[in-house]
Amino acid sequence: MTGDERTADVEPALRSYGVSVESIDGGDPLELTYMTAFPGREVHRGEVGRALNALIDRAEAGEWDPVRVEGTVVRSPGDVLGTWHAESEWFEALIGYEISETDFSTRVLDTLDHESDEGAESEREAESGPGGDR
Repeated sequence: MTGDERTADVEPALRSYGVSVESIDGGDPLELTYMTAFPGREVHRGEVGRALNALIDRAEAGEWDPVRVEGTVVRSPGDVLGTWHAESEWFEALIGYEISETDFSTRVLDTLDHESDEGAESEREAESGPGGDR
């Protein structure tokens, strides 16, 4: 199965789960960019879950071979809210009942990187100086 065939199968599944796919590259890794319906300060964990559930369901049905997934969440085109990823081994362990859904979710959520966090970190450093709190 080529990357294009994987993308053709995966994109409709993601959309059926309410994921607003902006772009997808079905290679290895699968690079998914989607527009959030919750353009706040943080990535909405429920949306991450919907994207993952679409992929898990495809994998359990034998319609998708798990690869690393790199998710980019945007508020609008070019305005990145954050990123996350899931390793192929995590999908395989979940499908093989080697880890629980909670363990899988925890692993993915631990990879969340909010773009706004970097700005907040810089602001805190500027307020407190390079040596920490004053």
